[in-house]
Amino acid sequence: MQQQIKDKYKLLSETARRRGFFWGSFEIYGGLSGFLDLGPLGVGLKRQIEDTWRQFFLQRHGFVEVSTPIITPHKVLEASGHVENFKDSMTECSNCHRRFRADQLVKEATGLETEGMSLEQLGSLLKERHVKCPECGGELGPPQYFMTMFKTSIGPYGEDPAYGRPEAAQGIFVNFRRIFETMREKFPIGIAQVGTVLRNEISPRQGPLRLREFTIMDFELFFDPEEPDCPYLDEVGSEELLIVTEDNRKKGTENATRVEVGDAVKKQVIKAPWAAYFMALSKRFLNQLGVEPHHQRFFEKLPSERAHYSAQTFDHEVRLDRWGWTEVAGFAYRTDYDLRKHMEATGEDLRVFKPYPTPRIRKVRSIKPIHPNIRKIFQEETGRVADLISKDDPERLLRAKKAGQTVRIGSYTVPPDCFDVVEEEAKETGARFLPHVIEPSFGVERLLYATLEYNLTMKEDRLILGLPFNLAPIQASVFPLVNKDGLPKRATEVFETLIANGLRVDYDESGSIGRRYARADEAGVPLGITIDYDTLKDDTVTVRDRDSWNQMRTPIGTLSSTIHTIVKEGFKPSK
Repeated sequence: MQQQIKDKYKLLSETARRRGFFWGSFEIYGGLSGFLDLGPLGVGLKRQIEDTWRQFFLQRHGFVEVSTPIITPHKVLEASGHVENFKDSMTECSNCHRRFRADQLVKEATGLETEGMSLEQLGSLLKERHVKCPECGGELGPPQYFMTMFKTSIGPYGEDPAYGRPEAAQGIFVNFRRIFETMREKFPIGIAQVGTVLRNEISPRQGPLRLREFTIMDFELFFDPEEPDCPYLDEVGSEELLIVTEDNRKKGTENATRVEVGDAVKKQVIKAPWAAYFMALSKRFLNQLGVEPHHQRFFEKLPSERAHYSAQTFDHEVRLDRWGWTEVAGFAYRTDYDLRKHMEATGEDLRVFKPYPTPRIRKVRSIKPIHPNIRKIFQEETGRVADLISKDDPERLLRAKKAGQTVRIGSYTVPPDCFDVVEEEAKETGARFLPHVIEPSFGVERLLYATLEYNLTMKEDRLILGLPFNLAPIQASVFPLVNKDGLPKRATEVFETLIANGLRVDYDESGSIGRRYARADEAGVPLGITIDYDTLKDDTVTVRDRDSWNQMRTPIGTLSSTIHTIVKEGFKPSK
C-alpha cells in the first residue's frame, strides 16, 4: 500500500544526497547557491533523460545534433539581442544589502504573474503590498535591471569581450548555413544542441530548479514560412493538451482549456503546426518520465512576457509538490529573427534556395556603367565608381536618366551619361528565403528533479524510487546472499555476464540482504538478483521486483532474456 509523502522536496533532497543523485556544489566550503553537483546516479539518470529526448525529437525524424563553444563573443550576442534584453529586475535590501529578483518577491507575496512588468510596476507593488527583505525583514529599494549573462574576455589582454552563453541556440544559428550544406540541403531541417549554459541569477532560492549553470536541450526546427505544415501533425491530431491561453489570461483567469492538437492549430490557438506537434511530443515525453498528463499544462506567454525574438511562446509546466506549476520546457516561434539579425550583422547570406517546379522568365532591369564617360570625369577612380554604379538601385538610376539629372552614388556625383539602364529577360530557377524557426527548449536538471519527484513513493514506511526500467541508471543489482562459500565468485560471474549483455548493472555485497534490497529500492533499481546456496546446486537465481517486492526463480542461462521479458510483459512471480 503506497503512502502519502509530506514535503517531497525535503525527502527527495535528503535521498538524492544519500544515494548519489545530486547535492549542492562546494559543500565543504559552505556551499554556493545556484550550483548543483550530480553524483553517479544523477549522471546516469541525466544521460538516460537526454537519450530519451533524442529518441523523441531527433532520431525518428532524421534531425541532427551539434556541439559549439560555451564562451560566445560579444558581437554574436549583441546581434542576437541578448546584450540588450537578457536582464532581470533586482531590488536591494537597505538593511542587510542582500539582492533579490524583484519580480519573484512580488509574485510570492501577491500571487500575480509578474513576468513582463516594468520596473515602475514592480516598485509600486513592493510598496503597496509591504514586501520586505526575506532574509532580515528590512526595507527593499527601488528595482533596477541586472544583466544575467556572465561576462568574460578572450585572450591575455582582454581585448575581445565575451559571455558565457545563456542558451545553446545561437551556436546553431551562426552555423546554420554550414550544417545545411553538410546535410545535403535537406529541408525542413532540425538541429539540436545539448550542453551547458550560464545565467547569472540574482538570488537562486529554489534548489535544483533555479541554477546559474545547467544543461539545456535546445532544438531549432527550420521551415519555409510559405509551407508551414508539419507532415507529422496527423499522428498527434487527437492528443489533448491543457493550455492556459493568452485570451484566458487577458480575461484575468489562469484556467486551462482542454483542446485537441488538431483543433488548436485550426483555431490558431497554436500559430505554427510544427510547434503544436512538438508540444504533443513533449507531453508524451514527460509522461514517459513519469509525469501524468493531468499534472502537465502549457502556459501561453503574453506579448509583454515573451522573449525579444518570439512571436508566440508556451511554457510546458508540471505541478511540483513544493513549488506548484513549474516550467520544464519552452516552445517559442522565433520567426526569422535570429537568422536575419546575424545576416544583417555579418553580411553573410543565410537564406535558403527554393527551386521552382519550372523555370520562370521575367524582365529585369540592370545597370551598365559607360566606362569611357566615367574615365573622362573620374580618371584613376573609374573602377571604383563603375562598381558602385553597377550595385545601385536600377529604378533610382532610371528616374535620374530620364530626367537628365546627376545622381549621388556614395561620395560621388555621377552624370546620367555615365550609365545606361537596360531591360533584359532573365530565367529564374528559384528564389531565396529566410527560414522561420520553432524552438523547443528543455532544462535537463528540472526534468531530472521532476522525474525523481513523480517516481518517489512510500511502501510500508520504506522509500521506493519507481524509475521506469529504461530510465533507471542501474537496471539490476546483483547480490551474493553472504560473502563466503563461493557465492561472491558466482555473483561476480553473473554480474559480468549481464554487463556483457548491455544491461546497466551494479554489484553489492555490503550489509544484510534486507538492507541491500532497501538501498536498491531507494536508488531506483528495478530488479534485484540474489545468488544463494541453491544457485550453487541448480544454477538458478532469485529475481526480486522493486515495486511489488515479489520474487521468482530463473536459470542463469536465460537470465538476460528473462529480464527483457519482465520489461516487456511485467513481473510474474513464481507460484
